[in-house]
Amino acid sequence: MIKKALITVLLIISISLFIRYNTKAKMVFRTIQTTVSSHDLINKEGTTVKTRIKVPKGFKRTKYPKGSFQSYLRNYKLKPYGSKVINYDGTPYFYQQGHVGVLTMPVPKNGLQQCADALIRLRAEYLWNSNKKNKIGFQFTSGHYVSWAKYAAGIRPKIKGNKVSFSKTAAVNHSKQNFYKYLNLINMYAGTLSLYTELPKIKDKNIQLGDMLVNPGTPGHIVIIMDEIINSKGEKLYLLAQGNTPSQTMHLLKNVMDTSISPWIKLKNNTTVDIPAYTFDNAKFIRFKEV
Repeated sequence: MIKKALITVLLIISISLFIRYNTKAKMVFRTIQTTVSSHDLINKEGTTVKTRIKVPKGFKRTKYPKGSFQSYLRNYKLKPYGSKVINYDGTPYFYQQGHVGVLTMPVPKNGLQQCADALIRLRAEYLWNSNKKNKIGFQFTSGHYVSWAKYAAGIRPKIKGNKVSFSKTAAVNHSKQNFYKYLNLINMYAGTLSLYTELPKIKDKNIQLGDMLVNPGTPGHIVIIMDEIINSKGEKLYLLAQGNTPSQTMHLLKNVMDTSISPWIKLKNNTTVDIPAYTFDNAKFIRFKEV
């Protein structure tokens, strides 16, 4: 009996380690996890983040002012339930088991709007729609700050290696079409690492809706908190969304490790956070600057 028990324990440990360090095995494991759920927290008729995702018993949504970035994210419109995640070239993403909603944000066919770029667009469009266009600006990975205001005024960067200079080489153009050309430029020269370098770092007790979970490596990955709930004990759960590489439609993520509260997830600094098709080995959080 002891020998059999020991063999069983060793087998379980071996399988766990195999899953932990083998990408294909982890994908199979997560596919199984994400197709099983003991609690239905999805309203299939919901057309926004807030109306699509139900709140577990004992929790309530945190409050944020109307017109805030947090409110903008929480009320973001979704495609009909069951919509697929689509790559920039029109093909379906190979892994369709990890999401509960797809954002209506369009994806450019140029393939530039990857994980960090999708979050940059969310932020930039919020500022545009909130009449805060003069606050739109992001750093290149080189550290150079590029604002929409200067781009609209015709000022363009000249990039040679790590050297960047600016000069007026285009006509003044404040149109929405030119705004998206500006975002294409940002997408080319900014990313996960530049956001991590530029933006404030957030501690556990301060993690909130709109913050981003980031691995600032090259390549790294980044996702954003789209909603936030709290219980009477002050414990919080969060809802995550991501763009991805290859460039694809942004989508709300399932919780692959705890289906009882999925898609809500617990988050904490310096821990391992598993999401569909990716693992953050050392969770870090950043926040867009106040405007």
